[in-house]
Amino acid sequence: MRRYRRCPLDGGGMAVSTMSRTSVRVKPARDAVVDMSVEQEERAIRCLVAKVGLDGHDRGAHVIARAFRDAGFEVVYSGLHRAPEDIVQAAVQEDVDVLGISILSGAHNTLVPKVIDGLKEYDAFDDTLVLVGGIIPDDDEVELKQLGVAEVFGPGTPMEETIEFIRNNVPERA
Repeated sequence: MRRYRRCPLDGGGMAVSTMSRTSVRVKPARDAVVDMSVEQEERAIRCLVAKVGLDGHDRGAHVIARAFRDAGFEVVYSGLHRAPEDIVQAAVQEDVDVLGISILSGAHNTLVPKVIDGLKEYDAFDDTLVLVGGIIPDDDEVELKQLGVAEVFGPGTPMEETIEFIRNNVPERA
C-alpha cells in the first residue's frame, strides 16, 4: 500500500510517496495541462530519473523530474549514489516505460552498459526507453547508442524536445 501526501513545498499539488530516504515517487498533479493520447490517459508514462555511481550533481535530475511531472508523466527519482543494480531493480519493480540516467561524472562508459545488461537480464530492456543526460563526448554518444541507448541529451537541451522525444518513442504497452 502506498501512501501519498501533499508536498508542502509545491503549490501545484504534487503528490509524493517516500520510497526511501533518498528516492521519491512523484505523481502528476491533477491540474497539470497534459496533451496525451487516449492510450496514455489510461496509464501515465512512468519514468525513472536515475543518478548512478558517485556523481553527486543532481540539480539537473531534479529539474528534469519536475518537467516530466508537469508534462503528466509519473516520475520516480532514484536519489544519489545508486549502483547500476539498484537502478535496474527500481526500473523493473516500478515497471517504468522510460529510464533516464543522469550522469556527469564521466563514468558513463562503465555504468550505462551495466544498467543495460541488467535490464536485458530481466527481459525489461525492450519495454524500456533508455535515455542518458549529461556531458557525453560525441564518440561516447555513438557507443552508447550502439549499446541501446535511445538518445543522449546534453546540457541546454530544451525540456520540450526531451518530452516530445519520450512521447514519440516510448514503447507501447500491451
